Formats: sequence, C-alpha cells, structure tokens
Amino acid sequence: MISRLRGTPASRSGDGLVLDVGGVGYLVAATPSALRRAEGTREVTLETYLHVREDTLQLYGFADTAERELFLHLLGVSGIGPKVALAIVSSSAPGELRRAIALGDAARFQAIPGIGKKTAERIVLELKGSIADSVEFAVGGRAAPELVARDALVELGYSVSEAEQALARIDPELPAEERVREALRSAA
Repeated sequence: MISRLRGTPASRSGDGLVLDVGGVGYLVAATPSALRRAEGTREVTLETYLHVREDTLQLYGFADTAERELFLHLLGVSGIGPKVALAIVSSSAPGELRRAIALGDAARFQAIPGIGKKTAERIVLELKGSIADSVEFAVGGRAAPELVARDALVELGYSVSEAEQALARIDPELPAEERVREALRSAA
C-alpha cells in the first residue's frame, strides 16, 4: 500500500492534485487541507490511502494522519465508499467530526452534501464506540449545552456550520440559552 508520498505539486484540477515523485506523476484525490498544504510549495508530503478495485486504483491524499485515520474509519461503515468518506473528511477538521460522532450528533453529518439522515445515523451508530475512546474531551458537561445552543440556532434558520461559527465566538462556559442570545446579538 502507498501510505505517504513526498514530491513536487505539478498541477491541480478540481479536488485532484498531480504530485510528481521522482518523475512519476501521481493523481491524488485530496482533502482541501492537503491541497492548501501543496499550494505554493516546491515539495510537499501527503499521507495517502490507495483504494483498490477490480477496475481502478485511486490514491486519496490527506494533510495528516488524523485525516487519513478518520477516512479509514469511515470506510468501515456499511454503504460508505471512498468518495463519500473523502467528502466527510473534507467537510471539517477531524477533531470536530470525531466529537460529533462521540456526541451522537447525526445532524452534523446531514449538513454535508450527499449525506442523508439514514447515512448520518449509520455513521454515528457504527463509529461511536471506536471513535469515542479516542476523543480528547469529556462528553459530559459542556458538550450537551453546546448541542442545545447549536440546534436552537438551526431552528431559527442558521445552517449547522453558521451556528457552529457563531457559537465559536461565545464563551463556552455560559448556559445554552445565554449562548444563543449572545450569538443572536452579535449577528444583529
């Protein structure tokens, strides 16, 4: 398996990057953070995953091992292929996605284009046990009010990502109701 490539970014098309490694150009479907890492550099190292099917070999590239690890976990979910897994990993930082899984936050995944309610629930259900152990925060205390505040903003018309951005600027120690009030005040 090809697990890492170091080379010169030769060209870019859509979500793909051609990485020249010793005169051989590898086409890598990459996350936005991997593409940003390759931008304007003479040499870049990407963590990779080689997906093998009977009719094709496809390389997927990641900025770091955390992205690749989450991608591999997602491939283990029934009905999730590499393109959908890449879309999920590309949507947010791996830590945020792991936290959403640990909290059982299927709505976070439904906000990703191409992910429906059943798929989002399957991701949370199938990965919760394996991901929750590696999440670096306590699931109690502050997490539940965070979800309550975010869901309240979504009910008021915010998208999930807009609600999360608005709440990121608010003191996480405040109760959910106060966080919603502050987010609404700052938006006005």
